[in-house]
Amino acid sequence: MAVSFARDIYAITKAFPKEEIYGLTSQLRRAAVSVSSNIAEGSSRASLKDQSRFSEIAYGSLMEIVSQLAIAKEMGFVEDPLFDDLRIKAENISLKLNALRKSQLERLND
Repeated sequence: MAVSFARDIYAITKAFPKEEIYGLTSQLRRAAVSVSSNIAEGSSRASLKDQSRFSEIAYGSLMEIVSQLAIAKEMGFVEDPLFDDLRIKAENISLKLNALRKSQLERLND
């Protein structure tokens, strides 16, 4: 889910103005890669505390994307229907990340 979301972000940022290559384009792509990368890195950790920390970082990157997409929408780089679709995808990922982190913390406290 996070990998396909990153693919979506890469696809939409191809249409951004060239002057945004070091601005919103770069920031959105970096944050999108960060979500799935931190999920993967966290899953490789032995400690539940470490796992939950990487889940938290992935969630933070996801929230960066939502904020940056709102800016892109305000700048006219993303149309409303596409923004809404990406926001819903981000919300679904956030629900899964929150459930994962909750599970990690519960197992940590057992």
